[in-house]
Amino acid sequence: MTAVPSVAQHAPYSLDVQAGERYFRCRRGRSETQPLCDGSHAGTGFTREKSDARESAPALFCGRKRTGKSPLCDRILNSL
Repeated sequence: MTAVPSVAQHAPYSLDVQAGERYFRCRRGRSETQPLCDGSHAGTGFTREKSDARESAPALFCGRKRTGKSPLCDRILNSL
């Protein structure tokens, strides 16, 4: 059985990312630092998701944890 992540929030998280920086998105949905990972997934079978920003701009990270364009929201242009 595959673990299902918790919905952190139904709206996207807007995060100003910086070109060349690496970001680790929470896949579990329980991080206190949403949308970024705080390590609380340890021992759960979930892993963090690594993304490198291509440009400095706002990015919309999926809060529902159910997107086809992870870590970003579906149908929205982003800078990762």
